[in-house]
Amino acid sequence: MKLFFAATAMLALTGCNNADKTETTNASMPGAYKMLSQSLKSSKLDTTTNSLQQLKMYSADYMMYANFNPADSISSFGIGTYTADKDTVTENVIYNASDSSKSDSPGSFKLSIEKTDKGYKQVISDLQMQSGEKMKLTEDYESIGTTVASTLDGAWKITKAYYVNGKDTSKNDAVQYKMYADGHFIFGHTYSDSAKKTHTGMGYGTFAMTGNKSKETVLVSTYYQIRNQSVDLDIEMNGNDAYTQTITNKDGSKSVEMYQRLKK
Repeated sequence: MKLFFAATAMLALTGCNNADKTETTNASMPGAYKMLSQSLKSSKLDTTTNSLQQLKMYSADYMMYANFNPADSISSFGIGTYTADKDTVTENVIYNASDSSKSDSPGSFKLSIEKTDKGYKQVISDLQMQSGEKMKLTEDYESIGTTVASTLDGAWKITKAYYVNGKDTSKNDAVQYKMYADGHFIFGHTYSDSAKKTHTGMGYGTFAMTGNKSKETVLVSTYYQIRNQSVDLDIEMNGNDAYTQTITNKDGSKSVEMYQRLKK
């Protein structure tokens, strides 16, 4: 993204302070939220967009966001723990990425939360950019989650991934996180090409579990090939904190990913 960026700021930010508080609320956050608008305001800038496609999800302990900007096809995502205290949410990001940049250096951000009829509004009032300029970031969200619970609900990190085609097996070395909550999912990953350049990819949508199978419908993604497409995944749980997902492709090849649950 060139002008607009993700909910908890990103690699360009060096810090933030508490936003102005307009009322006292109970910042209970678990759920899935679609961003309706994002505004940036500073001494030199005052602009709002509703074209950035972003989903944000909270579990009991973790939050994850992912977005795609149709204007420049740049994707971003971030994941971390959070705490809520009255009208303030503190997000502790452990990994974030945007386009060709990534960071696993922890960063903490304080958000002022105001509940609305549709969902909530979050404000970070004093974002300091690398340029030294300070901005106010405001985002409005609509709750779109369901009350359906799943054994997959929570935050996960990939531990191993590979592709099987006949007798040939190839390994995938991407760093990938995934989150499930309220009938929705997000995935975000980074990988390096042969020139060691970093690339960011993401996707989000809805899912439904039937026994040991999950059907995921991708609504937004970096990859046009899977947008508005549904895919069936075979899910094998290994206790409560690990699982393997397998996608069997039309040609008989298989994509296998193993995940470990993130714990606070």
